[in-house]
Amino acid sequence: MLRQLYDRTMALAAHRHATWALAGISFAESSFFPIPPDVLLIPMALANRRKAFFYATICTLASIIGGIFGWLIGAFLFDALAQPILQFYGYAEKFDEFAGRYNEYGAWIVFFAGLTPFPYKVITIASGATGLSLPIFLVASILSRGLRFFAVAGLLWWLGPPIRDFIERRLGLLFTIFVVLLFGGFVVARYLI
Repeated sequence: MLRQLYDRTMALAAHRHATWALAGISFAESSFFPIPPDVLLIPMALANRRKAFFYATICTLASIIGGIFGWLIGAFLFDALAQPILQFYGYAEKFDEFAGRYNEYGAWIVFFAGLTPFPYKVITIASGATGLSLPIFLVASILSRGLRFFAVAGLLWWLGPPIRDFIERRLGLLFTIFVVLLFGGFVVARYLI
C-alpha cells in the first residue's frame, strides 16, 4: 500500500499542475492545513532535480503568503476563525498565558517554528493574535521558511539518484519517521503552548 502511494505521489509530482498544487499546499499549511508541503516538494524535486530550487522558491513564497493570511486571521478574525482553529488543535486554553510571553521572543519563535515540524499555522495565527509586528513576522518567516525549503531542495539536488534509491529502499522507515515528526510537532506544541 505504501509503495502504491509513493508511486502515485511520484507520478503526480511530474503532472503539469503539480507546481500549483505545491503552492496551494504551502499556502494552506501556513494558515490552516495540517500537512507540510514537504510531502509534495520532495517527490517533485526527486522527479525533476533541475527544478528543485524553483520548487523551493514556490514553497517559500506560497508559505509566506499563507503565513500572512494566518497572521491576518489572528489579528482580525481571532474570535470568529482563529479561536475555533486553536480549539481544534487543543491550544485555546493555554493561549492567554502564551500571548503574554509571545512578543518578547516572537521573532525567534517564528524563526525556529518555521524550521521545524512544529505546526506553523499555530505560530502564524498566534503572531497576528498577539500583535507581533508584521515586518518582524515577515523577516523571520522569510528566513526560516526559505532556509527550510532550500535546504531540502539543495540536499535533493546534490544527492539526487542515491537519495531517491535510499528513499525507495527505506520507504516504510521514512514514512514512520515522517508521521512521528508530524504528530510529535503537534504534541510538543500542545504541551509547550
